[in-house]
Amino acid sequence: MSLEQYQAKRRFDQTPEPQAGQGSGPLRFVVQKHAASHLHYDFRLEMGSILKSWAVPKGPSLNPHDKRLAMMTEDHPYDYRTFEGIIPEGNYGAGTVMVWDEGTYEPVVWDKKTGVTLHLSRQEQDKAARHSVHAGHLTFILRGQKLNGEFALIKMHDAEENAWLLVKADKDDAVTTKDVTKQDRSALSGRTLDEIAKGGGAAWTRAPGLSGAPPAPLPDTVAPMLATLAEAPFDDPDWLYEIKWDGYRAIATITPEGVKLRSRRDQDFAAKYPPVTSALQDIRGATAVLDGEIVVLDDQGRSVFEGLQTYADTAGTLVYYVFDLLYLDGHDLTGLPLTRRKQILRDWLPPSGHVRYSDHVNELGTGFFAAAKQQNLEGIMAKDGRSRYTPGKRSHSWFKIKTHARQEAVIGGYTAPRGSRSGFGALVLGVYDEDGQLHYIGHTGGGFDERSIADTLAKLEPLRQPGSPFAETFKTNAPATWVKPKLVAEVEFREWTDDGHMRQPIFLGLRPDKSPKSVHRETAVTPPPETKPLAASTGTRRAPIHHPDKVFWPDDGITKGELAAYYQAIAPTLLPYLKDRPESLNRFPHGIAGDSFYQKNVEDAPDWVRRVTVHSDSENHDVHYVVCDDLDTLLYLVNLGCIELNPWNSRIQHPEHPDWAVIDLDPEDVSFDTVVEVAQMVHQVLESAGIPHYPKTSGATGLHIYIPMDAQYTYDQVKNFAHINCQLVGARLPDVTSLERSPAKRQQRVYLDYLQNRRGQTLAAAYAVRPRPGATVSTPLHWDEVKPGLDPKTFTIHTMPARLQEAGDLWQPVIGPGVDLLKALKHLDA
Repeated sequence: MSLEQYQAKRRFDQTPEPQAGQGSGPLRFVVQKHAASHLHYDFRLEMGSILKSWAVPKGPSLNPHDKRLAMMTEDHPYDYRTFEGIIPEGNYGAGTVMVWDEGTYEPVVWDKKTGVTLHLSRQEQDKAARHSVHAGHLTFILRGQKLNGEFALIKMHDAEENAWLLVKADKDDAVTTKDVTKQDRSALSGRTLDEIAKGGGAAWTRAPGLSGAPPAPLPDTVAPMLATLAEAPFDDPDWLYEIKWDGYRAIATITPEGVKLRSRRDQDFAAKYPPVTSALQDIRGATAVLDGEIVVLDDQGRSVFEGLQTYADTAGTLVYYVFDLLYLDGHDLTGLPLTRRKQILRDWLPPSGHVRYSDHVNELGTGFFAAAKQQNLEGIMAKDGRSRYTPGKRSHSWFKIKTHARQEAVIGGYTAPRGSRSGFGALVLGVYDEDGQLHYIGHTGGGFDERSIADTLAKLEPLRQPGSPFAETFKTNAPATWVKPKLVAEVEFREWTDDGHMRQPIFLGLRPDKSPKSVHRETAVTPPPETKPLAASTGTRRAPIHHPDKVFWPDDGITKGELAAYYQAIAPTLLPYLKDRPESLNRFPHGIAGDSFYQKNVEDAPDWVRRVTVHSDSENHDVHYVVCDDLDTLLYLVNLGCIELNPWNSRIQHPEHPDWAVIDLDPEDVSFDTVVEVAQMVHQVLESAGIPHYPKTSGATGLHIYIPMDAQYTYDQVKNFAHINCQLVGARLPDVTSLERSPAKRQQRVYLDYLQNRRGQTLAAAYAVRPRPGATVSTPLHWDEVKPGLDPKTFTIHTMPARLQEAGDLWQPVIGPGVDLLKALKHLDA
């Protein structure tokens, strides 16, 4: 195995390709997509200190019926496996190289007598691989980001000397008829070939490869990135799936001076779990920040939450499973794609009994969830492989999908024991609402033994207090002792009842790592809809999101991809309020901190984007408006940088007749409670006249109140009607309202804007995101929510899907039957 051919073909003063290298740890493989004179895939296996290489013209396949031609080429140096970049013109293989897939591999060797697969050391595996290649038939197992399972390389003796076949075995779960080469992003950087070509230069560095990770000081603390509960698993080629470990989340900081191991509440875990701390201290000479889960494993390798309570007295194994690497040797990795961070972590993390790498599978979330359910695991994590790490943020780039209903609950009391039971009968449980009030969700007396009752009671007795900590009054199943709400329990239950209580809850253990005030009822959201059919979708995606990792909200770390994911999730609800309506575009191509501009006339849209021509009398020319009827057009607008959506009040079928009247409450230097006061007066005026009306937040500082008109009246008639209502409200609240258009003349007032009811005027659509801090959403409300303390900042792209699932679409009546204007005016006059 020599590199003479490789080195003879290259001029290393002109090409960024590496010359040598040496491997350690598991045997590695890489597949590099190479756009040279002909596009092909280079399949490389580590053997000795080199990479044995084959050119696969059509690329690998996970379909056993596909027998791919693989032409053996010259050996490459081990360090070539992380080469990604451009080979300059005039050099051998000139073109763009992408690390399409990478991972570890293991040759499959059987005992000739028994037929049993042998477990070999690394040295024995290396020797067996080289022997099998020499013999012309190598069977091996790949563990990569795109390729997994058993394969074979078979030499074709009747063909060209270097001709082989690469074939997928048909005996594992990785088999699929899907074309795996459609997954066209780098496993190293998350880029496409075009993006690598445009980026220039080479991304090659020695493993673990920190290119793209900026130099940064070691952070003092890191708040863990949080996941959103999803209702069901899904398959997606850009996502990866991990086991959801049932334990305590922990951030580990390793320095030459020592180890810190901290919980989500910044509690010190180092002294509590010394085997993990000792194993982390054995990682010498590095400075790193890790994210993972401390668990106790049973004899079948499953994490058992109850075992953490008394792990020292159980037969279980204590393990810190590491699933993310945030900082390494002077570099901040949080801005790298997750797949890249995990690759670096896997390469870097030394093997240990108490500290282990948490592996994953790619694309096949549904099957992985079924396997987790069959093995009685807590669930799985679904993570967008392109996502960056956003400390302390709950993101739709990470989902948790549970096999059983689980809920953290605050202990507010305990009931007296009955029968032969001692200690207590049941714990009385609650969760906090957004206003900080504790609400009752049920009792749990199951899941305890004598020891856990005694341990829990010993922690509760010092917290006894005379009164109930719950916001409501309810009847307990036995006399209750109330306690200060300082302890959090983990509970498994069957389902939620209609009145918001848990059915058949079972106590699993205490959660010292969770703050009671952070405990809210978890509501599952719909997973990213690009993974499943949508009524609003056209089937084939014509508008893929470009640069999904571009940060649109710098202070919040929210990306363009997260904005697109929100609109995909909300599309079936949102699109009926956009359909057939011209759109005025407000574009933020570089996010809310960059320059923005308005655009009405769109002349160069793709042919599948619907546009309508409307003559502008004021400007005396035709305007080509986009009309957003489907998900593809919605994503096209996101690609243009349209954070918010601004449809006309009328549809193109009736352009002079709006579907609603709107009263826009626009404050100038007053509190939001004052806006609420004015909205309540609008409500009072309209309700007394029997006029239906529906509120929503603007997503900024105001409130919008809509009155359905059903395109029965002209813009002037609707505007005059709104004006009358605004005059009535202004007369009742003269000290806090104004009808003055000039902001200078309405300071410390709420402007009653009825002029939004003119042809061509637009407001943010219901459920549209606003270019404001926190990615707030214009949110339909119940009128009983419009009260002092209402905070529009609580409605965001992260909270809206769960709210919609719970409250439903409150905006439907707005496009329902309209009011009788003459009757309404008579009632107002009365």
